[in-house]
Amino acid sequence: MSKKIETEIIIHATPEKIWKILSNFDNYPTWNPFITEIQGSVEEGNQIQVTIKPKEGKGMVFKPVVLSKKENKELKWLGKLLFKGIFDGEHHFELIDNKNGTTQFIQSEQFSGLLVPFFNFDNTAIGFNLMNQKLKELAEKS
Repeated sequence: MSKKIETEIIIHATPEKIWKILSNFDNYPTWNPFITEIQGSVEEGNQIQVTIKPKEGKGMVFKPVVLSKKENKELKWLGKLLFKGIFDGEHHFELIDNKNGTTQFIQSEQFSGLLVPFFNFDNTAIGFNLMNQKLKELAEKS
């Protein structure tokens, strides 16, 4: 069983400016309403610690492995509950340069595993959209 959540927003800023905010993990507690903390060395192959706090939901800490980190383009990690196949989530941030001073920011997660049918994803989608909006506000400041 699988489920995908995908959100996107157009930001009036360059991918470089957005990446600078997105990859400054130390500042997440000051602006990010969904992913409130990322700890560890965020490099391909490394395990990191991510804290999320969905609106109206219970906070959660998990330890995904970074699958891809391409400066100004994408960041992707894979987390799992207990062991692979129970409840896995591949989280993806993607920045697409529209070549007109704007960037399409896509945040998605592909969930898979035995517990997917029993999970309510509404708060996760709300959290993605709240984060996207805050990222847009920060990046569009002069």
